[in-house]
Amino acid sequence: MTIRRPALVVLVAMATALSAQTASSQSTPPSALVNQQSRETVEAARAASPHTPESTFAYFREEAERFLAEATQQIWDPTAPREASPRTSWGDPDLSGYWLNVAYVPLERPDELADKALYTEEEAITAFVRWATRDASVDPATVHYDWTEFGMDNWQSPIRPNRRTSLIVDPPNGKRPPLTAAGQTRLQEQARRHTLESRGLYERCIQGNQGPPRVPFVQNTGESQIVQTPEALVLITQANSDVRIIHLDGSPHAPESVRGYLGDSRGHWDGDTLVIETTNFSEHRKWNGSAGSLHLEERLTRVADDTLLYEATVTDPTTWEAPWSIEIPWPRMEPPGLFEFACHEQNYGIINVLRGARVRAAEYQATQAAE
Repeated sequence: MTIRRPALVVLVAMATALSAQTASSQSTPPSALVNQQSRETVEAARAASPHTPESTFAYFREEAERFLAEATQQIWDPTAPREASPRTSWGDPDLSGYWLNVAYVPLERPDELADKALYTEEEAITAFVRWATRDASVDPATVHYDWTEFGMDNWQSPIRPNRRTSLIVDPPNGKRPPLTAAGQTRLQEQARRHTLESRGLYERCIQGNQGPPRVPFVQNTGESQIVQTPEALVLITQANSDVRIIHLDGSPHAPESVRGYLGDSRGHWDGDTLVIETTNFSEHRKWNGSAGSLHLEERLTRVADDTLLYEATVTDPTTWEAPWSIEIPWPRMEPPGLFEFACHEQNYGIINVLRGARVRAAEYQATQAAE
C-alpha cells in the first residue's frame, strides 16, 4: 500500500469516527445488509447499458483468440512426468523468480462432476475456453475494476488449461470437510457486518488476500516474487506487499506466545520439494472459520522451467472434521514482475461501504422493533 503520512492520519481519524458512531450491536445478520432488490437493480443496469457481454468480447476478440491459441498448447497434467528442478549456485532447487497464483478451476468440485477428479485433455481445453471466454465477456451490470483494459484479467496472464476439476485434491470428492460446531460459530462471527472491526484485513488495507495458504482470489492479482538464499526463502506477494520469511536454517518455531497474521514459517528440503510448516497464527485472523490453531504444510516444487507447483494441506481439528489439501500450478511471470499495490480506494471506499451497511442495519432493526 502506498499512502502519504498526512493522508493516513486523516483516514485513521475518519475510521475512528465511524467506529464510534456504531450505536447498534453485531446482532444484525449479514443477510440483512444485502440489497434485497439486487435482482431488479442488475436488470435495470443491463437494460440501460449500451453494451452487452457479446459486444465486450467482440472488442477483445482478436486478443482473446490469440491468447486461447497459445494457452491451449500446454496443459497442466498432474499425472505427467516432471522435469528435474534447475539448481541454484549452492545446489538447492531453484524456486526464485516471479510466479502467478491464478486459476479458472474452482476450489471445490462442482456437484455434476461428482467423483471425476480429472478431465481428459479435450475436456480440460473445452472448460478452459468456456471460462476464458466468459472472463473476456464482461456483464455490463457488474460494477468492478476495469481489469481488462489494464491487462489484469486471468485470460491476459500465463494461465493455462488444467486437467483438475477442483483445486481441492483431498478429500477425494474435491470438497472441503464439514465444519465443526466451533468452526461454524467462528465462521458466523467472522462474517462482514456493519462495523469497521467486522471487515476483513484486506478490505481495511492492513493485509493482503493471498493467505497463507495461497488460494486464488479474483482476477490476476496473485503475483508473487520468490527471493532465495541458502538460509531463507522470502515470498513477497503483490496484494498489500505482504512478505513471508521462511527460515531454512533448522531453527525452531517461535514460542507459542509469538503470533502473527502470516504465522511463523520454517522450511526444509524433501528432495526437489521445499516443505514449509507454518504455525502460530493470530487468534484474531479470519480465514474460513479458522483461527490460531491452524497448522499449514505447503510444498513448492519446480516441475518445469516455467511452472512452480504449489501444494498445501490445512489441518485444524477445531475448525474442520478432517484435513484438506489443494494443488495449484503457478505459471512463471516475465519481468518486470510485481505491480505496485495501492489500496487508496479501499481506504476511502470502506467509509461509504460502512455507511450503506449501517443504513441497512437500521432498516432491519426498525422492522424488528415494529413486529
